[in-house]
Amino acid sequence: MDGKLYPVGIQNFEKIRKDGYCYIDKTALVYQLVKTGSYYFLSRPRRFGKSLLVSTLEAYFQGKKELFKGLAMEGLEKEWKQYPILHLDLNTQKYETEDSLESVLNENLAVWESLYGRNENEIGPARRFAGVIRRAHEKTGERVVILVDEYDKPMLQAIGDEKRQAAFRSTLKAFYGALKSEDGHIKFALLTGVTKFGKVSVFSDLNNLMDLSRDHRYFDICGISEEELLKNFSEDIQELASANGQTFGQACEQLKTDYDGYHFCPDSPGMYNPFSILNTFAKKTYGSYWFETGTPTYLVELLKQHKYDLYRMAHEKTTSNVLDSIDSASTNPIPVIYQSGYLTIKGYIPEPRIFELGFPNREVEEGFMNFLLPYYTPIQESESGFAIWDFISDVKSGDIDGFMERLQAFLADCPYELAKDIELHYQNVLFIVFRLAGLYTKVEYHTSRGRIDLVLQTDSYVYVMEFKLDGSAEQALQQIEDKQYALPFAKDSRKVYSIGVNFSSETRNIERWIVKEA
Repeated sequence: MDGKLYPVGIQNFEKIRKDGYCYIDKTALVYQLVKTGSYYFLSRPRRFGKSLLVSTLEAYFQGKKELFKGLAMEGLEKEWKQYPILHLDLNTQKYETEDSLESVLNENLAVWESLYGRNENEIGPARRFAGVIRRAHEKTGERVVILVDEYDKPMLQAIGDEKRQAAFRSTLKAFYGALKSEDGHIKFALLTGVTKFGKVSVFSDLNNLMDLSRDHRYFDICGISEEELLKNFSEDIQELASANGQTFGQACEQLKTDYDGYHFCPDSPGMYNPFSILNTFAKKTYGSYWFETGTPTYLVELLKQHKYDLYRMAHEKTTSNVLDSIDSASTNPIPVIYQSGYLTIKGYIPEPRIFELGFPNREVEEGFMNFLLPYYTPIQESESGFAIWDFISDVKSGDIDGFMERLQAFLADCPYELAKDIELHYQNVLFIVFRLAGLYTKVEYHTSRGRIDLVLQTDSYVYVMEFKLDGSAEQALQQIEDKQYALPFAKDSRKVYSIGVNFSSETRNIERWIVKEA
């Protein structure tokens, strides 16, 4: 199927339909959305199709019937009325100064006022917005549709800068407040973003906003489900398989491992990241596409600021209150990491209503760990892939001294601000390194006060390791014997090594290790 057009990075519905790009039909859900409610909020990770959803709604409310030919909407909608639309996209701008947000709002207001008229007595973005909504309704006779793309971009860019954050929040709160005051003039509103700013939310006055983010009815409104993948892309999967020397089944398996696994509500089917899937088909190569489009450094700042134990990240349990709120003064990085798409819902315990979180897929886990490595170790970003690969090569070839020396290199030059919390630092570094190694080998990893035990398995070797803080390598080795960690491998044909390691808080590094062949 030569010449299939993949809309990589194209977020405009009209362009996708007119220029013949492939489109996964979400219009039945769009119809349901429009017919059953009027005020909505949707949070999804970046590059997940939010802007395309907004653009699809825009085309629908413009009455562009011809764009929906052959889609579910064609059989559902009979009226095709045209409504005045106020579409605000906050994604296009950098918000580095306190007045940058006002100037973006003013630009948009000026455009709308040129269409629907201006009242000189309306001072400030919020009052001008309310006035535009009223006049658009009066002038066209139809109520207004309001679409806001990436409503939270200004606040995300101001994380850590309380003053700017507060200024943006009060501006947006007043601005979005017009949705409530002008309710009678509004037909429909959708606001999308990556995050949901909680307690002091810009929406605290908007109690009529329905949140779709974890709504079972709309779990697949953005992204690609397995069903959609097989229905729309089976030829593409076959081509991908051929290009990579795989069977159709193997290609499906790898796509699932690499890009599936986003769960936006408990027990919903997993969703695939659309950006990564389309890139993979377009280039016929598996890659870290979502990661290449940039990971926000504010995430690392949050993790470090809150002295977060990365080991928890893979075993995080939390409540819906936490998942839903990002408070700029909050001490919990989890909601930001979850809402940004680096963790997803892996399980749900109904009785205490606890969510279990984990990495959605391999692309995210590997990308995130590689991204963190230079922030926690002296390894430069450009070298992190090589450093891990050398480490794994030593592990696979049984060169214990080699990989222990590499571990020392990862732990060297601990930044001063982390040195104060030396135990957490060494646990975090080991977690990142072994999580990355675990993508190519088998790793079981446990941590408790002052020590870590871990089993690392390759095709030829099994390493049973115990790390102690300010003890001795002998004690660590003794612990392996006492707890019989190596016992499960007694009949194994592979070579089994017990390795006791001592980490010294004085030198801030691995001080000594002892190896014993089991």
